[in-house]
Amino acid sequence: MQVSLIILAAGQGTRMNSDTPKVLHKVAAAPLLHHAMAAGRALDPVRSVVVVGHGGEAVAAAARAFDETAEVVVQEEQKGTGHAVAQAAPLLADLPGEAIVLYGDTPFIRPETLEAMLAARASHAVVVLGFHARDPGRYGRLLTQGDQLLAIREFKDATPEERAITLCNSGVICAEAQTLFRLISQIGNANAAGEYYLTDVVELARAAGLSAGVVTCDESETMGVNTRAQLAEAEAAFQARARAEALENGVTLTAPETVFFALDTHIGRDAIIGPNVLFGPGVTIESGAEIKGFCHLEGCHVSRGADVGPFARLRPGAELAEDVHVGNFVEIKNAILDEGVKVGHLTYIGDADIGEYTNIGAGTVTCNYDGVMKHRTRIGKRAFIGSDTMLVAPVTVGDGALTASGSVITEDVPAEAIALARARQVNKPGLATRLFEKLRALKAAKVKG
Repeated sequence: MQVSLIILAAGQGTRMNSDTPKVLHKVAAAPLLHHAMAAGRALDPVRSVVVVGHGGEAVAAAARAFDETAEVVVQEEQKGTGHAVAQAAPLLADLPGEAIVLYGDTPFIRPETLEAMLAARASHAVVVLGFHARDPGRYGRLLTQGDQLLAIREFKDATPEERAITLCNSGVICAEAQTLFRLISQIGNANAAGEYYLTDVVELARAAGLSAGVVTCDESETMGVNTRAQLAEAEAAFQARARAEALENGVTLTAPETVFFALDTHIGRDAIIGPNVLFGPGVTIESGAEIKGFCHLEGCHVSRGADVGPFARLRPGAELAEDVHVGNFVEIKNAILDEGVKVGHLTYIGDADIGEYTNIGAGTVTCNYDGVMKHRTRIGKRAFIGSDTMLVAPVTVGDGALTASGSVITEDVPAEAIALARARQVNKPGLATRLFEKLRALKAAKVKG
């Protein structure tokens, strides 16, 4: 079935009290817009159209960062949801197949729910996603008779009897693209707000002899984000769901409530995640790896059998092969660590390639930045980098080579060689005593003065 997506992302979100467009505020380290696009992507859409308004350039850039094929149209004036969807008509109105309208500030619609809506299209020309609300508040109400949806009534236009209904409108709607835009072209604005409501397509469809129906979902899926408080609630909801899914999939979380996932975090079965671990975007942890407590990871890949932390940071481009050990207070950035590499503690490895079974001593730094450009360090197999070694890139250390502790390595080290690059130690007998006596005398003189 050919599916097109229309994602409404034009709202300013004034209740956010922010200069940032509402749909660009983040949950799970990703803009709200990306959550909506991720749900729709599961349907393998032929076209995705994002309707932008306030902060349109930034929203468009975010949409294309998620899906480079996404198309963007601008709603210059905010005249309601029907008007917003109509902006996509030039791109989709003549396209065969289905169209689904989603919202950039409603991040938790599940792909399975959208698939259920598509399935319901076998019985109805228009399918609306509804939910039973514990507190219906100001949601639009769904007026039904049997399996037929008669109308959607906006709260401002509802009678007291209609406001007592708990079946509410999520705003998500599915119909054949050509049918949807034909109905939208007939929407008027004779309502309390003077806006063009997308919800009017239900009554217009029925007036044209077409059937409308409802698919329901859990209220949690329809959570909208309009305020900072709701943003915090959405973050908590996402994390609770992500933790439950990880546990269900065979991941050990020793303190689940302290682990934070990103939208695209992938963790394999039998991985172990310690307390207070934060995953930024782009992290994959393979089965059997262990991330100890208080680690921060983003843009990295950790292979089977590797262990990281505690108190380690993996930054974008960090690639850890099988059985790599990264210990406490180690930072890895844009570096490839081959099988069995050990980086125990107090070390920075940036822009580097490290061969298998090499040991990196405490306090080692790859000095990768000259103030203008980054340079790469290459270390071979089974090398031994002594503690407090400064590797001034670009530099290469060969297979089986060794650097002496405290060395500053500025030239390539051949395979199996020892590199010593430090000043010769000189001992001055008795000088420490004489120096301390002099300093104490100066201090005493200052105190008396």
